[in-house]
Amino acid sequence: MAVDLGTQDLLQLGNHVLQSRLIVGTGKYQSFELMQQALEASGTQCVTVAVRRERLYDQQGRNLLDYLDLDRYIILPNTAGCYTADEAVRVARLGREILQGLGNPGADWVKLEVLGDRKTLLPDPVATLEATRRLVDEGFQVLCYTTDDPVVALRLKQAGALSVMPAGSPIGSGQGILNPNNIRICLEYLKDGDPDYPVIVDAGVGTASDVTIAFELGVDGVLLNTGIAGARDPVRMAQAMRAAAEAGRLAYLAGRIPKRLYASASSPEEGKITGT
Repeated sequence: MAVDLGTQDLLQLGNHVLQSRLIVGTGKYQSFELMQQALEASGTQCVTVAVRRERLYDQQGRNLLDYLDLDRYIILPNTAGCYTADEAVRVARLGREILQGLGNPGADWVKLEVLGDRKTLLPDPVATLEATRRLVDEGFQVLCYTTDDPVVALRLKQAGALSVMPAGSPIGSGQGILNPNNIRICLEYLKDGDPDYPVIVDAGVGTASDVTIAFELGVDGVLLNTGIAGARDPVRMAQAMRAAAEAGRLAYLAGRIPKRLYASASSPEEGKITGT
């Protein structure tokens, strides 16, 4: 059963307000029907579509977009598969045109990926920064995928990125949050003097505990795809990811106890019964 965090814990991303803090991808599912079921189970309100690399049509000629309820989901187009700034800018423009034609409110934003290496799928920081500046100048709200390098993250924010999205681990690796300390430093740098600036972990999530850990660190959202689509039972995993996001966010808001080297008794010493 989903936990109601209330209307006061909404995620503001530029012009968009989301109650769910999970953003879920649409790729790698065995069928469009299975994708539909998993998206519904995740509770997401925002789904991301790879404009260049996504298989928009299946073998039967069916269009992926016909299986997305545009009254329910905001589509976040992304530039996955791009390796230069020019390529990413061109694909972002294409995504905007597609969504403008559909009348979807996601037409004004883009998830920017500019990859530097086909084996690791790590982002190219120089090309990413260049593309961010150019897209911001064209009026895009840019959610920017990057490494967990705090200095690069800060430069992207300074370039005008709506949200910086450090990777938990390489795309599709399922390794979870490999370097929580770097995520903490990214949060410190990005939120210094701007506590509401949205930071979203993107990439590497493999299971529900990874999502919980990300939220307990203090991030504002998690974007994932393979962790659900590649699971043995994607619908159940989507439910698990939803519950994990709610648990992690609640734990962060509640504030964990400090870690101690030694034990600390749960019951007070005062007033205890003593023998005679």
